Amino acid sequence: MPELRLPRPDRRIESWRLGTPCSLPERAEGPFDRIAFAAAHVVHDPLADHDPWDEAAIDFDATLAWRHHLWDLGLAVAEAMDTAQRGSGLDWPAAQALIARSVAEAKTRKDAVLFSGVGTDHLLPRPDLSPAEVLRAYEEQLAFVEGLGGRVILMASRALAAVARGPEDYLAVYTRLLEQVRRPVILHWLGEMFDPALAGYWGDRDHWRAMETLLTLIEAQAPRIDGIKISLLSKEKEIAMRRRLPAGVRMYTGDDFHYAELILGDEEGHSDALLGIFDAIAPVASAALSALARGDRERCLALFAPTVPLSRHIFRNPTRYYKTGIVFLAWLNGHQSHFTMLGGQESARSLLHLAELFRLADRAGLLRDPELAASRMRHFLAVQGIV
Repeated sequence: MPELRLPRPDRRIESWRLGTPCSLPERAEGPFDRIAFAAAHVVHDPLADHDPWDEAAIDFDATLAWRHHLWDLGLAVAEAMDTAQRGSGLDWPAAQALIARSVAEAKTRKDAVLFSGVGTDHLLPRPDLSPAEVLRAYEEQLAFVEGLGGRVILMASRALAAVARGPEDYLAVYTRLLEQVRRPVILHWLGEMFDPALAGYWGDRDHWRAMETLLTLIEAQAPRIDGIKISLLSKEKEIAMRRRLPAGVRMYTGDDFHYAELILGDEEGHSDALLGIFDAIAPVASAALSALARGDRERCLALFAPTVPLSRHIFRNPTRYYKTGIVFLAWLNGHQSHFTMLGGQESARSLLHLAELFRLADRAGLLRDPELAASRMRHFLAVQGIV
């Protein structure tokens, strides 16, 4: 196995010999008994002549190839979400192009499941906005996605968080939206650890009280809701809410710290999944979910277990920069030819953070071609002055 030199927090440089990668599938080994979405990243086009901080340049060929890879592994795709840098490099015009291409691509295969994010990111939050203006912005994006024949994830709105006076404004906006949808949608409660502008969503900074407002909405609109994804990084809150959902409404875990145990579930139920980390560990997720469907819970846990430290590292505080680690791992594994990102966010994590990511990915057996991964890591380190 190849060897290279990696920096440590104490400023020493250590020798690191790569381990043997896991034997992982390129296609799903069988049907799943959980619905599992990977929130997919986008591949930046580094050769585009553009302002890299202000304009989204997407390599659509590589981006769509990645979605086919996820579908091959039996995973559904959550498109134009925060993992795709929505609101942090991917603006609404670029998201429209991405969604349109992805919806068309999904229609070319019978097994492709695709839901796309609908939000209000084309509406800049400002003090004089009204909830009615936020609703109209939501409606514009909803009409676009459903007009393509796409399925919808209703994302949290920074604009609504800025203008809502309390739970009643959230209930009014979401009720009106849900009354218009053509097919059941997935709601998304994204916590402030992922986006500080969303603190106090659903009208209260206390998550337990906010949960009561959200449950009121879900109970009233259950036929129009496929499920709810919560991203609060709290298994206790997710399980408590899961046990109170109306029949037919799914809980999609967005907990990138505790996903293994939440997906396995307990005697009272389980969570399905809509996870950014499934973009990074897609082959493991596919193999683990296939094992779970066969009734082999021990194999499922054994596959997921070494990925959890990696996920917790990728999503460590400040959590909103987790996309950098996901794209870095995609580059190390040869799924894209470069490590650049929309908005220059390849710079959002430190050298030490990415070096530790490399170690954890290697320990988890996720570096599928150790020679390639080592070569790319050496080049990356050389740019940082470590040769």
